Amino acid sequence: MISVRIERNKEGVLLGCKAEGHAGYAARGSDIVCSAVSVLLRTVLQVAELTDGVSVKSDAGKRGFLDFTIQINEPGSEPEKRLVYAGDFLETGLKSVAEEYPGYVELLKKTV
Repeated sequence: MISVRIERNKEGVLLGCKAEGHAGYAARGSDIVCSAVSVLLRTVLQVAELTDGVSVKSDAGKRGFLDFTIQINEPGSEPEKRLVYAGDFLETGLKSVAEEYPGYVELLKKTV
């Protein structure tokens, strides 16, 4: 099972995410659940990295693991809005995959 923990602040700004595990839905290289989760995570990570006014630290040191944290260096409406939308995108996408393939994806949310 893939376990994903999304961390957002009270305003919904995405602050980080940690994902680990393997879906186990199909053989390696053919697992559509793993692929879907990977695409969502990588896209959001890239959006965060391309957002002006924020710093991103990430670790993908092994297969089946991704951890990233986002720090807002220049508080303002544009970076924060972008990270709210990125968080909404990630959470909505992961929730959809978890509902369609129960038992393969676990979504945890933390508000700080």
